[in-house]
Amino acid sequence: MSGDQLEECFHRFILNQLVDAAAAANPTREQLMLQRLRELCEAGRFDVRSLPRMPTVLPQLMRAMKSDNLNGAQLANLIRRDPVLVGEVMRVTGSVTYRTAHPVGSLQHAVVLLGQIGLRHVVTSYVMKPILMASAGANGQAIGQRLWDHAERCAHAATFLSKGQCDPFEAYLAGLVGYCGLGAVARVLDKDLAGGLPACSSGFIAGCAAVAAQLTVQAAQHWELSPSVVDALTEHATAGHGALALPMSRVLHAAQRLAMYQLLAEQGLVDAHGGYTNDPVAQFPPQLLARCSQDLQKSFPVH
Repeated sequence: MSGDQLEECFHRFILNQLVDAAAAANPTREQLMLQRLRELCEAGRFDVRSLPRMPTVLPQLMRAMKSDNLNGAQLANLIRRDPVLVGEVMRVTGSVTYRTAHPVGSLQHAVVLLGQIGLRHVVTSYVMKPILMASAGANGQAIGQRLWDHAERCAHAATFLSKGQCDPFEAYLAGLVGYCGLGAVARVLDKDLAGGLPACSSGFIAGCAAVAAQLTVQAAQHWELSPSVVDALTEHATAGHGALALPMSRVLHAAQRLAMYQLLAEQGLVDAHGGYTNDPVAQFPPQLLARCSQDLQKSFPVH
């Protein structure tokens, strides 16, 4: 399938619209709903404070984990500023996966045991999963879980593709937050349409995606993410299907679509033996995209 078809299929999956029911769509109702959604983006009307606040320690921790000179004690001192994060790190290292001959007796020991990759996963999971789960609203647990499942895969793919292109930590973070605005869109639709989202056209799905991209930028600014991450998200929201100038934007674009395909394959909605290897927008070699797709399949196998 083309990239546009893949994106539409993904958005329908997130919004519980699995079948293209364009023939049964209500154009008048769709226009009214899109207008309401667009009003959220105009003049900053969307209340970004309704999104969970990202802990202030996260940007500092992400920057620290980029340094090869920082030791376990220094990382532990940063983590210690957030008691909930301390508990999460200790919980994970106390699990069967990290069980050692000697019990983990200190936060510093736990940090060393996790290593940089493990710590990054724990930190971002602790921060972003609750945010994505909450962004979809009280009735959107399934939507929030789907957003998180995509975010995990997208962050993984973005790290893979970032080599020689951009900072891998920032690419990982961009991959995690890239669709957080879609949860807010789903929440508004759920609130206004008590009976669920009716059959809708491809144009309506595309309109929802455009609004979600704008809300994602507002959320990233609210969380005070790094300028390079915000710039990449902004280019995504404004470039449409045009060429992307920023290396991180190209990484994010390809990672998002590879993650979409992987997630939809796991759900049986696309051919698990296929893949997404033709990306004229990001302009990555098909061989590189194929390797990234294989890496995703290995890390997130289809059951």
